Formats: sequence, C-alpha cells, structure tokens
Amino acid sequence: MSEPRPYLLMEANHRQLSAEPPTVAILPWGATEAHNWHLPYGTDVIEASAIAEQAAEQAHQSGARVVVLPTIPFGNDEQQLDQVCAVSIRTTTALAILGDVVRSLKSQGIDRLVILNAHGGNQFQPLVRDLQSEHGSLIVVTNFFQLIPEVKAKLFELPGDHADEMETSLLLHLCPELVELDHAGEGPRTPFAIDGLAQPGVWTPRPWSRVHSDTGSGDPRQATAAKGEKYLQAVVTCIAKLLVELAKAKKGDLPYVD
Repeated sequence: MSEPRPYLLMEANHRQLSAEPPTVAILPWGATEAHNWHLPYGTDVIEASAIAEQAAEQAHQSGARVVVLPTIPFGNDEQQLDQVCAVSIRTTTALAILGDVVRSLKSQGIDRLVILNAHGGNQFQPLVRDLQSEHGSLIVVTNFFQLIPEVKAKLFELPGDHADEMETSLLLHLCPELVELDHAGEGPRTPFAIDGLAQPGVWTPRPWSRVHSDTGSGDPRQATAAKGEKYLQAVVTCIAKLLVELAKAKKGDLPYVD
C-alpha cells in the first residue's frame, strides 16, 4: 500500500506536512443544486475536487509544495431555492468561511491560496479584494469552466453553462455510474420578456426554474466520456502550470507583494 498523498490534506499526516510544509494551498469550491434531470446534485463538487486533486498531483511531481484543502460543497444558489434539496450560502457566509481559511493558513506561513471554483454563481472578486488587503495573502481565483476557451470550443458542439455538453462529458468520464443521460432534458432557455436585459453590459439573476424548465442550460445529448477526458486533461495541465509558478514565486514578484 502506498503512503498517504502529501498534497491532499484529507490524506496527509502531520509528519509529512511538517517535513515539507506546503507553500500553496488549493481550495476547491462547488455547489449543491439540481443539474438537469440526469446529473447529480454534487456535480460541481465532483468537478472541483477531481480537477484540484489531479492538478496538485502534476504540480507535486514537478516539485511544487502544494496542498488541496477539503472541498466547500455549498455555493450561492439563491435563485435555485425552489429546487428540492438545493442548499445556498449567502455572500456573507462565503466571506466568513474564506476569511477563516485565509487567516488560518497565514498564521502557519502559507500565504498563497488558489480558489478552484466550479460554480458560476460563486463570485469571489469582492471577497478576495477585502481579504487580500486585510491579510496580505496572494489569493487567486480560478473558474475552471472559463479556462482554455479555444479547447472548449473545439471539443463541444453545443453551447451552454449548466449541466450542458461540457459538464455532462466531464461526469461521464469521472463517474459514469452517476449519469443518467437517457433522462436528460434539452436544457432550453426561456428568454427574458424585457428585451433590454439581454444586451451586453446589462445583468440580472435568472429566476432559474422559470428560465430553465429542466434546470439545465445547454443541450447535453452530444456529451461523451472521451470529450470529458480530453477537456479534463487540458484544464488540469493549465492549472498545474499555474500552481508551479505560484509555488516558485518570491515576495516582490508582481502581484505577490508585501
């Protein structure tokens, strides 16, 4: 049996972490909500956890001292609270959780944190601005679904942003036993009745279940495990490279400043 992996906090022990303290922490952050009729409520948690684990493994193999923290399973789902068992945390709750994580790590000399986000409703920029100013840590937000758009466009035929072809492909690769593709809806979107809300630069939350009748956004039926594997590999490689660069950074390297 191999020893616990030192880059996964849920496995690592005090002996390992004391011998080689990490310099960069990764905080996967997901959500608990409906994903069309065919994907599990834990889709975002599964994605965030898997990507963080595999990216940290690559970075560790390159000599970077990184550690993956336990995944936060709840996100901002205020517009999905009419869906049975959806759980939403408010921005003030997210700020409190993130603030305590940053404070704890900083007290141990770990002042580089990557938030690996898998849920579009999680908006971290204002939180990071406040906490970085308060604690002096370098906090980086990575929305995996926005990375390498050219690869995403090449692999996936149908557009969407929730339980779509991309997410379904990822889950078909990561945990096919949890995907019931035969039950998938088409992921339609009912347009807003107020035309001006559809223009660039104008935004308001979607009343999700009224806009998306099956809770999905984007047709998932062209999804395959092969597409999911290729996309996952590309995303993991991209994030691993970032982790290695952050691990090598020294104070004074912009934006990592005193």
